[in-house]
Amino acid sequence: MSAPKTVLTLAEMRRSNAPITMVTAYDYPGARAAEAAEVDAILVGDSLAMVVLGHPNTLSVTLDEMLHHARAVARGATTPLLIGDLPFMSYQIDAGQAVASAGRFVQEAGMAAVKLEGGRAFTETVRAIVRAGIPVIGHLGLTPQSLNVLGGFRVQGRTAEAACRLLDDARALQDAGCFAIVLESVPERLASHITEALEIPTIGIGAGAGTSGQVLVYHDLLGLCDRSPSFARRYAELGDAAVAALARFRDDVRQRAFPAAGNAYSMPDDEWRAFLAATGEAYPRPVTAKR
Repeated sequence: MSAPKTVLTLAEMRRSNAPITMVTAYDYPGARAAEAAEVDAILVGDSLAMVVLGHPNTLSVTLDEMLHHARAVARGATTPLLIGDLPFMSYQIDAGQAVASAGRFVQEAGMAAVKLEGGRAFTETVRAIVRAGIPVIGHLGLTPQSLNVLGGFRVQGRTAEAACRLLDDARALQDAGCFAIVLESVPERLASHITEALEIPTIGIGAGAGTSGQVLVYHDLLGLCDRSPSFARRYAELGDAAVAALARFRDDVRQRAFPAAGNAYSMPDDEWRAFLAATGEAYPRPVTAKR
């Protein structure tokens, strides 16, 4: 197993122009799979609100729920850089709240860094968290926690004015101490320009190929959800495979093909005879299936 990845690993990958791979994970099996695949970083994203908990957006997931899932991920993976996503209203009130929330991800959940959404308005928050010894990755472009302000899931930075704001936000986050920035749903040429303008890595999701790395949501990548964003690539259709497997299980049970001999445990004959003697029954009662 390779050495654990750190924020310095990602910085060196940026300097050497080596693409960074990041994937979301929300539980122990997902973390184990990501580690076995040797991805560079795992984000315990607040997207779990939608893909795991069934909410329509990310606004409903709580800090305690995020920590619960982050702990499971930390038990499953030790090599990728582990990043906890600060959920809605866990850092927006003031810097003190933000540091406390970030500290819980590190102290209670085994994360090595945290992610937060927002640009220049959150630079003091970033500085406070970094000052506490916790690395921060920023998030610009489509910021799902600002869904109601943005008017929905919309591409950001398509006008010159909006593009300038994004570039200024990215520079401000870098100056505040962010070790990387996620760029989500940003035009490809703008994402490439921001990447070239920064010294820290950029991680794209729906931002084209010019960023320092790419992140995808676990369930989109593996085809575990009904629909995926157009920028996502489904590398498998495990959702369909799961339904097919469950249907085969249902059929086998109904046809009494499962469990078979290899799916049951045996008992020594002498112990069975002793059991029958102890109960006073010559034969076991037959199992009567309900029809």
